[in-house]
Order: sequence, then structure tokens, then C-alpha cells
Amino acid sequence: MPKRIQFNSYGGPEVLCYCDCEPPALGPRDVLVRNHAIGLNYIDTYYRGGLYPVPALPSGLGTEGAGVVEAVGAEVSRFKAGDRVAYASGPLGAYAEYHALPESAPVRIPDTVSFEQAAAVMLKGLTVQYLLRQTYPLRGGETILFHAAAGGVGLIACQWAKTLGVKLIGTAGNAEKAALARAHGAWEVVDMSREDFVARVHELTGGEKCPVVYDSVGRDTWERSLDCVAPRGLMVSFGNASGSVTGVDLGILSRKGSLYVTRPTLAHYANTPERLAEMSAELFALIGAGLLRVEINQRFPLAEAAAAHTALQSRRTTGSTVLVP
Repeated sequence: MPKRIQFNSYGGPEVLCYCDCEPPALGPRDVLVRNHAIGLNYIDTYYRGGLYPVPALPSGLGTEGAGVVEAVGAEVSRFKAGDRVAYASGPLGAYAEYHALPESAPVRIPDTVSFEQAAAVMLKGLTVQYLLRQTYPLRGGETILFHAAAGGVGLIACQWAKTLGVKLIGTAGNAEKAALARAHGAWEVVDMSREDFVARVHELTGGEKCPVVYDSVGRDTWERSLDCVAPRGLMVSFGNASGSVTGVDLGILSRKGSLYVTRPTLAHYANTPERLAEMSAELFALIGAGLLRVEINQRFPLAEAAAAHTALQSRRTTGSTVLVP
């Protein structure tokens, strides 16, 4: 029987079970993908832990993968069996040998992009696309702050910002991670183990601060990140690695410079198949041109998904991690 990862209750990595499952049923507008590689993302831990409730338990996990279309529903017109595809959204359940998705979820991947690259880059790369190209459309010459610059999203952002002519100030947890972010195009990196990021941003910008700050850390950095945003600038809070930002006092935005704040998600940017295809094409073009390297620094068998979650949450990973069925 096919295998998948599921969880029967919320909790730590130990709740993940490598189980037999029935082959996914296909609706008339669904495609069945045989996964060759599966992406690991921090958001997966939010679902597993209950921060983001799932529709019902037991539940599958994961939203990102790449593989070959095995079968299609009777009304599917965009794909056929044998197509190479990748996806970053859809119903939970990507941590599996086979995954059924609505026809609107996958995109074709060019021959220049491997299954592992696609699985490692879809969610992270599309996140960077909407952050840098849509949420705050960077045009070149800006100096920005991007937290967790040595993570999977961060390393892509470092490279993409450099191609745009943007000076990216990154933060990283130690000297080794700071060096990794620099090697991927960060203009400067703040080593959070020994430096104050607010003071360094003020120093690097001559007190001007940044027109936009990207923060995926959440609770631990939220308020101090606001001190790095220039007057009338934008604070982009797009993750909760240290916990959710709660109890926000809107008056603080006024006191710190009439700031703007947004909490974006990919689903509201890649909200049509056409838009998803456009965003993916830009991402794949950068990879094909050699301007964006996909750093897969960890690989785990699908059966060891719990170990992968432990490594991710203990901050022992850099770049991207993939699960291999």
C-alpha cells in the first residue's frame, strides 16, 4: 500500500506517524502526483502543533512537492499523465508517496529544474517572489532588512535581492550562518549571537533605516523590527518562528513613524492558475539562468519526517530540506 505521514493529535515531532494509506481518490478536476521529492517548511510545524488547526484529525501534512502526474480526473484539461510538475499549495498531504491535488495547484517544471530543486524551492521561492516583487515592489537601490537570512527563504531572498540591485541586510543566529548569507549575496549580515540588529541597521543606513523590513521570526523580533523601518515605511510580518505576534498596539505604528504593516500569505498572491504560472516562470527563469542556486543542505527519507522536524525547529538546518519517498 502507499505510505504517508499523518498525525492523529497535535503535538511535537513525535506525533508524526509513517503509515499505510489508501490510494488517494480523484475528483473530476483533480490530478494524482507521484512524488519524487517533498518540501519541508516551517509552516508544517504550525499545522502539526495546532497553531494552524487542520480540518479534521487524523490528517496528512505538507503542501509542497514535485513529481510526475500519474493520473488525471475526467474533466482535467491542463495536465496529462507523465507531465513533470511541482506544487506549493493545495490540501494537506504532500508528505506522501502519492498526492491528489486540484488541477489549479500544480505547475509544469522545465527540464532545467530537477524534482528536488522544485520541491525545495516552490513555496520558499514563490514566497520571495511575492515579498520582493509584489508586497513591496523593489526596483533597485533600496537597503532592506531581512530576518533569518540563512534559512531556506532567506538564502533565496539574498540572491534575488542582489539580482535586483538591492542591498539586503540579513540577520543570522551565529557567525557560520552569517557567512552563508553573505556567500549568497547579502550586502551585510548581523550576527544575532553578538550584535544588536537595530543598532547595526541604524549604523549601516546612516540613521535612515529601511523602507521595508521582512520579518519571519515573529514575537521575539516584532517590536524591535519596527525600529528599523523608515518613516512611512512598510513592516512585512510573514512568519511566526518564535511565536505569533499578538496584542498589537496600533498606536505604536504612529509613534515610530506613521508605519504600514502587512501580514501576507502566498495564497492571496498566487490566487489564480495564471498568476501562479507567471510567478513560477519568473522563479524558474532565475534558476535556469544560474542567478538563483537552490541550496538543498538536508535530505531525509520520508519515513524520518519527525527527525526532519526536530532538526528544523532546533535551528540545525540551513537552506532547504527535502523529504524523499
